[in-house]
Amino acid sequence: MTPGLEAILRASPVMPVIALEHADQALPLAEALLAGGIPTLEITLRTPAALEAIRRIRRAFPQAHVGAGTVTTPEALRQAEEAGATFAVSPGLPRPLLEAAARGPLPFLPGVMTPTEVMTAAAAGFTHLKLFPAEQAGGLGMLKALAGPFRDLRFCPTGGIGPETARAYLALPNVVCVGGSWLAPPSLLDAGDWKAITHLARQAAALAP
Repeated sequence: MTPGLEAILRASPVMPVIALEHADQALPLAEALLAGGIPTLEITLRTPAALEAIRRIRRAFPQAHVGAGTVTTPEALRQAEEAGATFAVSPGLPRPLLEAAARGPLPFLPGVMTPTEVMTAAAAGFTHLKLFPAEQAGGLGMLKALAGPFRDLRFCPTGGIGPETARAYLALPNVVCVGGSWLAPPSLLDAGDWKAITHLARQAAALAP
């Protein structure tokens, strides 16, 4: 049984946002993140290797929450589900995708940037939203402002957040986790420096409020 989105997002204070160029990097990367205490990861569908990476991680590490990121169409959502993703993340909320996600079984985190988009997502039944790009959308100030009229909604801000600012975001009551690419930078992936990634994961896991 797939856990609900709330449980998935709260499993890690930081959700790594990962772009894998090579599927062979998937298993050592997942192992490194899990060893550092980060069981939730987002594999973005920005590369040809993404879906195969999701398949491999799901087979090897069934305890991990493996999300498909950069889901922008109903077809991409279907492919993510077939690959075994346990949740899906989008940078936006186009109507066809929102409707497909509302009908489907996969926990879905739609992206929002404005109050109108927040209202659109909430009207479609979504209570957990990705504020993206977070810093450009107003960052901490925006999330504090949204907390007033949207008290029952929770956010995963992503975009422009680093280890220096993550703790301030996580201290907000309407933030369940933050998304960040600093846990698996291309330089460490290319070097195969899994120990360094585990170290970054441990630092991120320690940010939990």
